[in-house]
Amino acid sequence: QVQLVESGGGLVQPGGSLRLSCTASGRTFRTYSVGWFRQAPGKEREFVAAISWNVVTTDYADSVKDRFTVSRDNPKNTMYLQMNSLKPEDTAVYYCAAASNLVAIRSMTGVESWGQGTQVTVSS
Repeated sequence: QVQLVESGGGLVQPGGSLRLSCTASGRTFRTYSVGWFRQAPGKEREFVAAISWNVVTTDYADSVKDRFTVSRDNPKNTMYLQMNSLKPEDTAVYYCAAASNLVAIRSMTGVESWGQGTQVTVSS
């Protein structure tokens, strides 16, 4: 397993941008597909985006497509989420997750490791 730590959350105005980072410990990071989830108050955790271990394939929730970009740097054991054109409804705690493949991440039940989360607040 890998241990995951998120960073980069904060307060941003509507229309603004933020970049989240997820740094993993352990030399097996490059073998995992990794992704982002979010959970708003009173709502269930939902899938946001994911990227395959070899950086070839990405997957996005419809609500963030064309606004968010997921990427990873395997030598740095880090995944990123570039969030542009942020909306108040993007406000949530964002979590990174690792699984054996993209299908496992999407289903959530296949996630092997979770980060502790980072708060993103979009408000004027």
